[in-house]
Amino acid sequence: MKESGRLKEALFESRPYVEYWDRLKETVENLWKASRDEGEFLELLQKEIEKADEPFKTDLKIFLQKFEAL
Repeated sequence: MKESGRLKEALFESRPYVEYWDRLKETVENLWKASRDEGEFLELLQKEIEKADEPFKTDLKIFLQKFEAL
């Protein structure tokens, strides 16, 4: 079962470091809703990182780093 507290905390921790906050928040929340568990969420996030252009790609990487650290 997914627990969204970790997602919210990672978004909060990422906010000062990202350029496209609203886009990041919308993207990761949509990926979270589309996934069945954290493992699938991380797979979807990696795919999103691979296809994203800079500087949004860096925003996604920052979020991923914060999420994995929690």
